[in-house]
Amino acid sequence: MNLSFLDKWRKRTYPDRSVPLAESVSADPDSVIELLSECELLRTQAAAEGVELDDTVGSLEQLDQLRPVWRDDPEVAPWLGNDAGLYLGTVVVRTVSGAVWHVWPDGQPVVRLSSGREIDVVTSGHEWADVGAPELSQVYAEAAES
Repeated sequence: MNLSFLDKWRKRTYPDRSVPLAESVSADPDSVIELLSECELLRTQAAAEGVELDDTVGSLEQLDQLRPVWRDDPEVAPWLGNDAGLYLGTVVVRTVSGAVWHVWPDGQPVVRLSSGREIDVVTSGHEWADVGAPELSQVYAEAAES
């Protein structure tokens, strides 16, 4: 996800590391979480399979069990992968103590854990959508242990 309006600010303030996304977009971190948690395509696909995305670890496990019908449509898979990554990040930020959204200088949103480790959740979402691994719940478990 490229947030181009942040480019000049990031280069001036944080040239070589990630930026707290809530700090760079607004003073309200909840609004950032809401924006990144929309994931409309993923929510539609999940609902069609009877899975409710309620921002819990259980919903990640249910997503891991979905039939990957989106792989038949090369135009849908990349968008779904992006949504899956953002949803994974949303669950981590909402349930893992100290986890927050950050953005790399190239505009890629990541989740920074309290340990300082950053998780590229969007790349994980794309890998999950493309090949099914790593499972979203597995990435979450690793984040929760950090």
